[in-house]
Amino acid sequence: MNIDILLKKLAKPAQRAIENEGITTMEQLSRYSEKEFSELHGIGKNAMNIIKEIMSENDVAFSDKK
Repeated sequence: MNIDILLKKLAKPAQRAIENEGITTMEQLSRYSEKEFSELHGIGKNAMNIIKEIMSENDVAFSDKK
């Protein structure tokens, strides 16, 4: 599933963080734990709230890895 829907809802720093990681699909995003993804430069509290909401709407979740 393409990540364009998510990118359109995020501020530029969060968009760049995702693009810099080479994430192009929701499935790739789900390989990250919530903690490791939130530590990326450009991903703040507001971005995480939006990301989690969009992921939930698309039945995708962060990894449970530690």
